[in-house]
Amino acid sequence: MRRRASVWAWVILVLGLLYFFIPLIATFEFSLRAIKGRYTFEAYRLAFMDPAFVRNFGYSLMWCVLTIIVSLALVVPAAYWVHLRLPRLRPVVEFVTLMPFVVPAVVLTFGLIRLYGSPPIVLIGSPVLLIAGYVVLSLPYMYRSVDTGLRAIDVRTLTEAALSLGAGWGTILLRVIFPNLRVALLSGIFLTFAIVMGEFTFASLLSWPAFGPYMEEIGAMRAYTPQALALVSFALTWGSIGIIQWLGRGAPGQGQIAGAR
Repeated sequence: MRRRASVWAWVILVLGLLYFFIPLIATFEFSLRAIKGRYTFEAYRLAFMDPAFVRNFGYSLMWCVLTIIVSLALVVPAAYWVHLRLPRLRPVVEFVTLMPFVVPAVVLTFGLIRLYGSPPIVLIGSPVLLIAGYVVLSLPYMYRSVDTGLRAIDVRTLTEAALSLGAGWGTILLRVIFPNLRVALLSGIFLTFAIVMGEFTFASLLSWPAFGPYMEEIGAMRAYTPQALALVSFALTWGSIGIIQWLGRGAPGQGQIAGAR
């Protein structure tokens, strides 16, 4: 029975890998046909040398950095306070953070436009709406990363120890909580990075340059370059996930011991 289960497990694994990798291999093979009759990386060269690519990719990197900063500033204190003082509200907070999975990005975008497109608060033409949308979109991933990290440490004991030594709340967050959550925070950061880099709806509807709209635009004009850019997007996502896995190999509680010392 164990041998049969093992064989079926390998069969399912192989089928899953084939289902996942065959389209990617076909896309990669197609992206190499930019010059008729031979395989070259011409499509990649054209993509990386395009000034529009550099511009839009740079904007997406900037949106990523701003989104990560705002997300950390909002999520970490809120999750920390819920764990410390308001544990009964944890189901409510978790439900709220799941809303971006329920409400489509198009609806969120038009809601922001309707709400902040007329007085008394007009934010149309400002990147504030774009960053706000990205923060909401990445909220489930960032909150769960932080929540998992807080569950792995003794928040109450660390806080009481810091308070007994005369530390203020800002010092506790910056010098006690953040260092103990470094792996969880990095996981949330790289997930947010992967989401923002490939996002299309917010940037397109709010008319801001970004990598996602650029891929859609270039796909309407060229045949091979979009395939190369699609693989670059996959590589960014895989790289982020790989870094998360590498960072998560540390022993649980290591950050807690270091922080306590």
